[in-house]
Amino acid sequence: MISEWSTAAGRALRAVRNAPAPMTYVLIGLCCLLFALGPASGLAPGYGSGDALLSAQRAYFRRWGVVPAELFAGPARAALTPATALFLHGSWVHLLGNMLFLFVFGVMTEERMGRVEFTLFYVGCGYLALLGYAAANAASEQSLVGASGAISAVLGAFLYLFPRARVTSLLPFLFFLPLRFPAWVVLPFWAALQWAAARQASDGPGVAYLAHLVGFGLGFGYAWVRYGRTARVRSAPAPAPEGENQP
Repeated sequence: MISEWSTAAGRALRAVRNAPAPMTYVLIGLCCLLFALGPASGLAPGYGSGDALLSAQRAYFRRWGVVPAELFAGPARAALTPATALFLHGSWVHLLGNMLFLFVFGVMTEERMGRVEFTLFYVGCGYLALLGYAAANAASEQSLVGASGAISAVLGAFLYLFPRARVTSLLPFLFFLPLRFPAWVVLPFWAALQWAAARQASDGPGVAYLAHLVGFGLGFGYAWVRYGRTARVRSAPAPAPEGENQP
């Protein structure tokens, strides 16, 4: 049995290593693994159930997530939390929505940037996106977790690098009909929705729309400065279908 598991693991590692965008798959796998091992998944019996589970979730997110009030006035270790929070998620819907967006837009972006640059770009922009949200809500005691800021940066870079790549979207006001639009239509529309939602959002529990906007701007700006006009692709293979889940 151990030999079979070792062989399967070896094959999986070789498949990831030989993939055109290995770090995208590694990031997805890491987020999924940490979620499964954490209290939010409900899969780890060691955290208990009922009130004990809820208490464990609060403590876990406060320890590893971003708490703005502690980030700027707490212990030095709090400075690491924008990095650790990137790999944690609060629910199955939160995880699956983010991983869908990372898969759809991350593969082509990583292929263009290269695995090392893409990884540094992902973590760096994600860190700054969460830091920007925390700075705007410096008194908040709410824990913030999720890869949304980093994935939004990937969307911003994708928009600059592949503006004409066609993305399949499901629009609720058109009865969820799958329609294909170029990235320069879909992604600015998505960013506008985040901006509108951020204006109405509070610093309480919910979606950190401001982190999405900061990440999106950082990603677009990085691709613009780093690659210039010569890197833009006029036509590219269409990404996989995208749903309405938002990072």
